[in-house]
Order: sequence, then structure tokens, then C-alpha cells
Amino acid sequence: MARIHNGRKGKSGSKKPHNQDLPEWSLKDTKKIKSLVLELSEKGHSTAVIGTILRDQHAVPDVRKACGMRINQILSEKGKAAEIPEDLMNLLQKVLSLVDHLDSNRKDLHNSRQLELTEAKIRRLVRYYKNKGILSSDWKYERKQVRLMVA
Repeated sequence: MARIHNGRKGKSGSKKPHNQDLPEWSLKDTKKIKSLVLELSEKGHSTAVIGTILRDQHAVPDVRKACGMRINQILSEKGKAAEIPEDLMNLLQKVLSLVDHLDSNRKDLHNSRQLELTEAKIRRLVRYYKNKGILSSDWKYERKQVRLMVA
């Protein structure tokens, strides 16, 4: 499948193994894993960073296989989920850095094009999240308001 914003063919990424079993060396206590997730979330870590910390420091290769639910589902069950999804927040931070760069480098056409492409990704993602009911129907992306949303 081709990538959306370049003329090259897509490249398949790494895939997780198909086996459903956790290795014998892994942590399998669901209560402890859930408490670790909540503790790391209170420290301000994102879900991706929480998964990496659990994998590297606490011997949990896959939270979904160990607990039966994703990290975001664990957080939303406890009422600690973010109101803006993490992938959308990452794109908003990218827009913010591009806008700051373009303020001081107005003739940088490559990055102004990148800003347009990133905003197109945001609009598509917002439409998806509105259809799924994750974002409210009156949520709207505006370049002027990005700094307030990210901060």
C-alpha cells in the first residue's frame, strides 16, 4: 500500500508475534500491572511511554495480552484518560513546532508544505474521532488555538 503524502511505496513495519501466550518470564499479575499503569500515568507519562517502561523495566511485553485490555482502556476505566487522543496531540505538537519555525523562517517552503500536510492529517483524524464519538461534535481544529490545546 502506498503512503499518503509521498510518491514512494509503503514499507511494512514490524509486527508482533502471533502467539497468544505470554512468555514464562513475564509479569502476569493483572492488578499489579494496572496499578503500575495508573502510577505511571499520574507521573505524566503518555500511553506509549507507559508501554515502553512496562516492557523495559517491569517485564510486561504486552499489556493487552496480560490484562485483556489496552493501556488507554485501563486509564479510561479509572477516569484518567486524556480528553484528546495521544496521536492527535502528537500532531498538534508537531504543528506548533512548525508554526514556531515558520515564524522565524517565512521563506521555508518545504516546511510550510509540511504544515499543510500535517493539518490535513489532523482534519482526517478529527473526523474519524468525531464519528467514533471520542471527540465531541463541536470540537474544531484552528491553527490559532493550537497553543492553548497543547499547553
